[in-house]
Amino acid sequence: MQYDPIKDRFGALVAGRPRATRVFFGLLQIMFLRAWFVRRALRTVMSRHNGRLRMLDAGTGFGQFSYWVARRWPGVRIHAVDIKDDYLDEARVLFERSGLDSRTTFAVDDLTKLQTTGPYDLILSVDVMEHILEDEVVFGHFHRVLRPGGTVIINTPSDQGGSDVHGDDAESFIGEHVRDGYGRTELKEKLERAGLTVERIDYTYGRWGSLAWTLSIKWPMLLLGRSWAFVVLLPFYYMPVLPVSLLLNLLDVSTTNATGTGLIAVARRP
Repeated sequence: MQYDPIKDRFGALVAGRPRATRVFFGLLQIMFLRAWFVRRALRTVMSRHNGRLRMLDAGTGFGQFSYWVARRWPGVRIHAVDIKDDYLDEARVLFERSGLDSRTTFAVDDLTKLQTTGPYDLILSVDVMEHILEDEVVFGHFHRVLRPGGTVIINTPSDQGGSDVHGDDAESFIGEHVRDGYGRTELKEKLERAGLTVERIDYTYGRWGSLAWTLSIKWPMLLLGRSWAFVVLLPFYYMPVLPVSLLLNLLDVSTTNATGTGLIAVARRP
């Protein structure tokens, strides 16, 4: 059993239902530790621009981060791209019914052949680069479409077990990845070769966050992978587990992790 089919099935359950989608997005934002780190990085960038900038959501997926940004900063203009047009169709419906469509555009676009020209003040790429073999080509496109002084935020698994691989012969719990994760130095060097200046690269999902992931995401999805009949048990499972997991997430985001299964990088175009 792998993570991506379960994730897509949850997305299909709320598709075309804006209220359910908003609840789904809210759960993603609080349960997935990556969102805690990404939101913090976004707040920092927004403060530099007083909440007024042009943003490229590079690999928007369900559109949850574009939705979060659009609701909080009315001065942001967003262009969200993905290679999956079904994701984009559902995102368009949500944004239209939420009154956010005048500030957000969507397009099918391959990051390795990026068609948009920008320029953008901010590029956000969350859990995308581990799916793309030609990563340095993508980083070059990011440099091209960023304004001078513009920022790119990249969240991705690390090579410390970021795709939930443990051992050379182990199968990943998370499919569709072309690499198990990035080394910190490797990611820095690739961004710099693309002409970007790295401000910081931090480990995420350290000791506490990895435990929260196992309790609140991995174990429930393993059960659902066996049978969707287990969905009726999830509310009872999460009643004791969710508060503990949120506390663990808080500990992780408040800690400087010496290592971790995730990385968040912030770089700028000089």
